[in-house]
Amino acid sequence: MKAIIYCRVSTEKESQESSLERQQEELLELAARLGFAVTGVIKEQASGFELDRDGIFELLEVIREEKAVAVLVQDETRLGRGNAKIALFHVILKEGAKLYSLAHEGEMELSDSDTMVLQIVGIVEEYQRKLHNIKIKRGMLRAIDKGYQPLKNLKNRGNPGGRERKEIPVEEIVRLRGNGLTFAEIAATLRGFGFNISKATVNRRYLEYAMKENRKS
Repeated sequence: MKAIIYCRVSTEKESQESSLERQQEELLELAARLGFAVTGVIKEQASGFELDRDGIFELLEVIREEKAVAVLVQDETRLGRGNAKIALFHVILKEGAKLYSLAHEGEMELSDSDTMVLQIVGIVEEYQRKLHNIKIKRGMLRAIDKGYQPLKNLKNRGNPGGRERKEIPVEEIVRLRGNGLTFAEIAATLRGFGFNISKATVNRRYLEYAMKENRKS
């Protein structure tokens, strides 16, 4: 199993440098005992309450790129403290990686309270996804009721002569806005039909169109 080692101390005192080296040495020994292949070692001096750490972002990038599927730390506090620790637990586990520590001499066992919080976070995220999907669906249905015809903007859907899908259909933005939809609803509607567009982009393109029309007049 490929593993990444993460070491952290909270201060920049020279005396802490030896602690970083000791963490690295002990974690390399743990990796050897577990039969892991260490792909890298991350060492940093920063507060565990902070999320804005170079080492953390490097660690998450390694996990997302699947260069490692296991994270080795001295103990859970080396990864983070307080809310930062819970947030990092959630992100790392969500990416499919496993946590190992010296304190547990193997895979990390989360406390009952940490496990409960992570379960709550997972439930909240699931309902956020459901609400987001419902919002898109409602926006799509409302747009269709008001005359929006998405197939006219797509090709190869039973109409060989149809128009190729436009990157950002400005004319549809204008028409949907004229039908009373908000910029957020327009963005959600168009995303539901496959257009990668944000509320801010919808707003900007609509204003650009309006300014252009004003210049014409």
